[in-house]
Amino acid sequence: MVLTKEYRVCMPLTVEEYKIGQLYMIARHSLEQSEEGEGVEVVENKPCEDPVHGKGQYTEKHIHLSSRLPYWIQAICPRVFYVIEKSWNYYPYTLTEYTCSFIPKLNVLIKTKYEDNNGSTENCLDLTEDELKVRTVDHLDIAFDEVSAKHYKKEEDPKFFKSEKTNRGPLIEGWRETDKPIMCSYKVVHASFEVWGLQTKVEDFIQRGIREILLLGHRQAFAWVDEWHGMTLEDVRAYERQKQAETNEKIHNTSGGANAAAGEAAKEANDGDID
Repeated sequence: MVLTKEYRVCMPLTVEEYKIGQLYMIARHSLEQSEEGEGVEVVENKPCEDPVHGKGQYTEKHIHLSSRLPYWIQAICPRVFYVIEKSWNYYPYTLTEYTCSFIPKLNVLIKTKYEDNNGSTENCLDLTEDELKVRTVDHLDIAFDEVSAKHYKKEEDPKFFKSEKTNRGPLIEGWRETDKPIMCSYKVVHASFEVWGLQTKVEDFIQRGIREILLLGHRQAFAWVDEWHGMTLEDVRAYERQKQAETNEKIHNTSGGANAAAGEAAKEANDGDID
């Protein structure tokens, strides 16, 4: 059975403001999280159009992250594998799909909609009755839910950050009920990994990873608001292109080592024990 979770993440922003903040955050976050040989490689970024949602932006990325996986996943994956992210951004609605050619039974589908409220819409993404029966809802608090220690930075902690441009923050207990403006990212995540013996473990790992990324990314979008607030769409698209080029260069710096890694992949898969 596909594991379905709905995440609701509030921020002290408007949906219109976050249109810029989201693009800035993703571009900068991708660069900061990339290392030589690993990270987020942008393969394609172009306009697209949908008969229902109108004009948008299509992006395809390859996420190289082998060494960041738990050892029980590394045991079955070659070191050179990557996850394919395809995203259709029809803001304020987006659709994102994750697949992996090495693991054809892995699929993650994320539907997102942004609204100017505090997470009070009960079926924002129009789920069916059957989907609602298996859905679990997780309200993320960017101020008081903790990110992992390796991701924590005091200057990005909404409990301490105060914006000079917008005069928003620090966020105090109960801020989602009192602060204005406020918006919510509604994200429904369908995760499936249909491999007997590993399904539950992998699906749980995927959901935990997504939750951490959502919490970190939304914290950063607010903590970086003074850097992107006031940008036009053209400004942030230019910034996005610059950071994507820097990120791709960072990843390809060790492309020469990929062939050697591929030669070791089969041996690692045989030697690794799955817990």
